[in-house]
Amino acid sequence: MNSNKQVSDIESPAVGALITWPRRYTLLTDVYFLGRAGSLIRELAAASGIGPGESALDIGCGPGRLVNALAHRAGPRGRAVGIDPSAEMIDYASAHAAPNCSFDLGAAQSLPYPDDSFDVVTSTFAMHHIAEAERKTALEAMFRVLRPGGRLLLADTHPATAGLRGLLIRGMARLAAHRAGDNGHGAEHEHGGDSLSAVDVRRYRSTLTDIGFTAIAFRVGPFATGILTAVKPD
Repeated sequence: MNSNKQVSDIESPAVGALITWPRRYTLLTDVYFLGRAGSLIRELAAASGIGPGESALDIGCGPGRLVNALAHRAGPRGRAVGIDPSAEMIDYASAHAAPNCSFDLGAAQSLPYPDDSFDVVTSTFAMHHIAEAERKTALEAMFRVLRPGGRLLLADTHPATAGLRGLLIRGMARLAAHRAGDNGHGAEHEHGGDSLSAVDVRRYRSTLTDIGFTAIAFRVGPFATGILTAVKPD
């Protein structure tokens, strides 16, 4: 059953930058990935490691495309949940949801789910929209809702991208950094103060270690996507 639940207990007012135009966002991502966004979404769902009968949470789910891909891999006995602070995104996602998907309105910093609720947690192209000061809190919340042995996947554009796409990434990263209050400091992998550090998921490796995650690994996936994975210990 699909849901569109108002979350009223968001603890932090620093939600971050919101995207409130789901149809334009979907179109822009299709254009950016040259009509192959669906292929990337399926790749990310596979990289999450979700299997039949398992449960997944996608944070900053936007229009819900990854949630549907996770639900497909989880099968009818599994489930996938998306959460996003944009009511417009949640409305759109709920209207285009698979039967074993649900969507909630809320922020990564105060996830409205019990401890040990999910086998997989993902957040893709979203961390840089969270206010800089709130990102560790968001990662701690992800750790909390994962079951022991659960897997985390963070993904965003890889900063080493060159050419026209690289120029587009730099523009988007600069805008995202400005809107989320990210000054580029504290990134684990430095780029000389370049705003690209805002989208570099490698910056979270030491934070994930401090929180308690293990088996932290990074790789570059399709379409110049940086993929960071980690495990909550048993």
